[in-house]
Amino acid sequence: QVNVLESGGGLVQAEGSLNLSCLVSGLTFDDYAMTWFRQVPGKEREGVACISWSGANIFYAEFVKGRFTICRDNDKNTVYLQMNNLNADDTAIYYCARRAASRWHIPTCSTAQDDYAYWGQGTQVTVSA
Repeated sequence: QVNVLESGGGLVQAEGSLNLSCLVSGLTFDDYAMTWFRQVPGKEREGVACISWSGANIFYAEFVKGRFTICRDNDKNTVYLQMNNLNADDTAIYYCARRAASRWHIPTCSTAQDDYAYWGQGTQVTVSA
């Protein structure tokens, strides 16, 4: 059974931190790039951070650079998003997704939603002022 499961969201005060996790099961993990997206109701879903299959290629959206860190543990089929210095604009549902194309076809990162085939249900992050 395919499962992409995010965890670690919650309510945090401004300037606080959260560490999100995303566990992938029932799918090959270590040959694929993984990306964290986020969405605020009524707005487009946007890419936050992407990590290639090996971790050698990482991309961050401008609005999280210097505050968020993405990493992965291929032995645990898990990707993480460490979020520091959070602000109210970071309030959103955070999703992780596995890229459709493996490293054998496209080894680099992407934050285009159409490049991702498997999505989790999301975890809510709420930052209070």
